[in-house]
Amino acid sequence: MKVTPQRMSGVDLIFTAPPSKSCTHRALIASALAKGTTTIFRPLDADDTRLTATALRKLNVSIVEENRRWIITGCDGRIRNNAGTRLDLDNSGTSLRLLTTLALLCSHPVVLNGSARMQERPIPPLKVGGTLKGGPVTIDGSMSSQFISSILMAAPYAQEAIGVRIPAPPASASYLDITLGVMEAFGAKITRTGYEWFAVSNTHRYTARRYTIEGDYSSASYFFAIAAACGGRVRVNNLIPGSVQGDRRFLDALAAMGCRVTYGKDNVTVERTGPLTGIAFDMSTSPDTVQTLCAVAAVAQGRTTITGIGHLKFKESDRISDTAERLRALGCGVEVAGDSLTIRPAPLHSGTIDPANDHRMAMSFAVIGMAAGGITIENAECTAKSFPGFWEMLQQAGVKI
Repeated sequence: MKVTPQRMSGVDLIFTAPPSKSCTHRALIASALAKGTTTIFRPLDADDTRLTATALRKLNVSIVEENRRWIITGCDGRIRNNAGTRLDLDNSGTSLRLLTTLALLCSHPVVLNGSARMQERPIPPLKVGGTLKGGPVTIDGSMSSQFISSILMAAPYAQEAIGVRIPAPPASASYLDITLGVMEAFGAKITRTGYEWFAVSNTHRYTARRYTIEGDYSSASYFFAIAAACGGRVRVNNLIPGSVQGDRRFLDALAAMGCRVTYGKDNVTVERTGPLTGIAFDMSTSPDTVQTLCAVAAVAQGRTTITGIGHLKFKESDRISDTAERLRALGCGVEVAGDSLTIRPAPLHSGTIDPANDHRMAMSFAVIGMAAGGITIENAECTAKSFPGFWEMLQQAGVKI
């Protein structure tokens, strides 16, 4: 499917943020391990979260889907899977990483595999078997904090309490706050020292509950970016102003560029009426909105330098070089150096963008299309990975495609 968003200016739009992908993944896993039956309200029903749900079903966890809720019967930490279980996680790195340690709680070894791109990242294939003994462990989280989250989420069921030491600042550290928030909501007990040390009790296990998924700041970023790039105002409902989601910091970047950000009880509004200026900004805790910031920077006045993003080359695409290449194809000046990317805006021309099967690439360049016009995005359906209905939601709000 190809889409060509029409150019817009002076917008006045209202959206509702979809449920958080990160919270849905983690709530599914905690529910599967918990004692009792959990109801998850407003889960994100997207390709990635379905991969996690399908994998849990292959491990003989019962998940019943009803209208805007999923009912999960937990196994109390004892997963009775079949011999020869293989989990195909396609292109969902989150699913594969989070489920890897969980496999140690299974009665039979588990093989985890993924797409060709996943095998480049590099992760699979791998076979996991044995038991989760526990004790102290040191983890390098410089490539992804999900390796840490994987161990933390399974830790309540270890034979001994687990202590996790992280020798250097982890990539995307804010996602650990999401992990811990879900774990504690289901009854786990964790003590910590910043992002350097986590200790997880193995006597406080998960208990089933009713759990509602909050709105996703990563997905909402594209809507906020429309206000910044096109000028005007956009309000996004279904967002917790004090959420621990790291991608909430994207709003700080927009404020620094000249936008006005206003927080309501359960919504956020971004408005731009004046010039949009370039900035220097560290996005190490907001990785999933880096491409969105690149889209805004491409139509700003003056250069923007984004730092702390070296680990993005291991995502669905190489989000540093691939984003730079596509921006240059539209006329932008882009420099890549180490873990930073500098965008020098220039008059943009029309073009066709192949998002390299990267959902965030497709949605980010849609923002540029709305600001500059004449941009067609191929394989637009790849947005279903995290945001099914993205294009329809734009149309319903008044964006012409």
